[in-house]
Amino acid sequence: MPEPQTPKIEHFVAPFEETPVAAVDAVVVKEKKSNLWLDAWRDMRGRPMFWISAVIILLVILISLFPSLFTSVNPQVGDLDHSKSGPSAGHPLGFNVQGQDIYARLIYGTSTSVSVGLLVILITFVLGGIAGSLAGYFGGWVDTILSRLGDIFFSIPYILAAVIVMSVFQEYRNPLTIAFAIGGFSWPVSARILRSEILRVKNSDYVMASTALGLSRFKTLLKHVIPNSIAPLIVVTTLSLSAAIVAEAVLSFLGVGLPPAEFVSWGNDISSAQRELRNDPQILLYPSLALAITVLGFVMLGEVVRDALDPKARAQR
Repeated sequence: MPEPQTPKIEHFVAPFEETPVAAVDAVVVKEKKSNLWLDAWRDMRGRPMFWISAVIILLVILISLFPSLFTSVNPQVGDLDHSKSGPSAGHPLGFNVQGQDIYARLIYGTSTSVSVGLLVILITFVLGGIAGSLAGYFGGWVDTILSRLGDIFFSIPYILAAVIVMSVFQEYRNPLTIAFAIGGFSWPVSARILRSEILRVKNSDYVMASTALGLSRFKTLLKHVIPNSIAPLIVVTTLSLSAAIVAEAVLSFLGVGLPPAEFVSWGNDISSAQRELRNDPQILLYPSLALAITVLGFVMLGEVVRDALDPKARAQR
């Protein structure tokens, strides 16, 4: 019985010249580069709240840096003939009790409030960052000493401490002194947040690999641990800026802030206008509104940054 013959199947093989190996093995990567900061920026720029807060903050910064672009009136010069007068040509918001232009005082008061706020967050960021990073990464007696020191400062309300400091240093009341009075007692919050984040990050594989490769612990802290732990501290710092501006206004309102004769401040204007609340509420309204809008802008930015730097919050939206 003859064996069945298997049919021959011809295979077509393309010539090597027509099908280069490089073209076959090439991998086309169309995905965008991604990391924590790029993902956060892509998330923030798609949210209207970010652009609203950015416009408010940029306007506030512009006014604080170049107040003469927005008014040519001296905010310290007053004319009692215009005391509590309403709006007029060149004076859109009227005059206060001393006959000073309210609009000019709002413009120049922006510089004082923003400068104090920036100095406060700079102090808290540096002090809290150093204390939190050293305590969280090295542990042991370093953590014990810094944590107990932070507990001491944390137990003292920074507003009360600032009132005492400014009362003691009455002859040196200026933005730098008031910034140290506020920031010197509010840094433990930043230190605690950064410490907890470093405790989580320092056990990661890339940190152990860096140590295994011979990099010193201090260099590992600077190059790997802090850059991957700094995001929560940035969020807290952004939110703290609004609290610092409010704290400066509170101290000025209590009469222990910046001297009214030397500095134009929203807190000083609010303090001096409280007596006229019933008869002329607009004198109190304008500086209060300026303070509220500025604080709102920084709070909104802090909320957006916090959500953008949190992958879980981004995934839920």
